Amino acid sequence: MRVSIDVDRCQGHGRCFSLAPELFTFDDLGNGVVLGDGTVSDAQREAARLAVANCPEHAVSLRESS
Repeated sequence: MRVSIDVDRCQGHGRCFSLAPELFTFDDLGNGVVLGDGTVSDAQREAARLAVANCPEHAVSLRESS
């Protein structure tokens, strides 16, 4: 699985990096940034799902790797 952030939707609430600091960080403006290539390990899946579910702008998404 891979996680991504729609930068046009992100408003910088910080829920993604608060809930899943192993997957996200933030930029100089406080907007969420995916760490690495967005690959989500089995151990990180629940944190990734929480980040997706808690983003007020629905900017965080999770998809199966291809």
